[in-house]
Amino acid sequence: MSKILYIKDMVCVRCKMAVEAVLNANGIRYSSVELGRATLHASLTAAQKQAVIKSLAYYHLQLLEGRNKILVERIKTEILELLHDPHPLQLKLSAHLSQKLNYNYTYLANTFSEEEGVTLEKYFIQQRVERVKELLVYKDLSLTEIMDELNYSSVSHLCLQFKKVTGLTPAEFKKKCKASDFVWRAV
Repeated sequence: MSKILYIKDMVCVRCKMAVEAVLNANGIRYSSVELGRATLHASLTAAQKQAVIKSLAYYHLQLLEGRNKILVERIKTEILELLHDPHPLQLKLSAHLSQKLNYNYTYLANTFSEEEGVTLEKYFIQQRVERVKELLVYKDLSLTEIMDELNYSSVSHLCLQFKKVTGLTPAEFKKKCKASDFVWRAV
């Protein structure tokens, strides 16, 4: 019988590698590790669970328990995967999340807001802007290329949203990064 562990703050390939290392170090057999979750071959014993919790903490990761917390982490993971997918979103965010997670969007949005203290839409915008920052600095893409990749309706919409979230235009942000070797942590 397989068991799924839900893990908070898994946002990149390094996080997946860290979880694999934790499972291997504790002798726990698994079939897959993906953003936000690991599928195990069997349930954890109480001792294994405590060892995993302690080991994950070393990597600033947490084991999630509770239906709503798990659902919120699944929403966050789906948004991150969506923003890193090279193919533009074909559906509205609400329809996409409902389809992927098999819940009514109103339920998803209400659960997310209750748990996180921010609306799902606002969280999506914040993550989208973080992705714009990454593409500006690390990929050196033009605003038009970023607009296409992140499915913005126009460059001006991208710039307005960016300024509203960061207080800077994309050009000011990029200039500040280059001038000061500025480093930010994607949230």
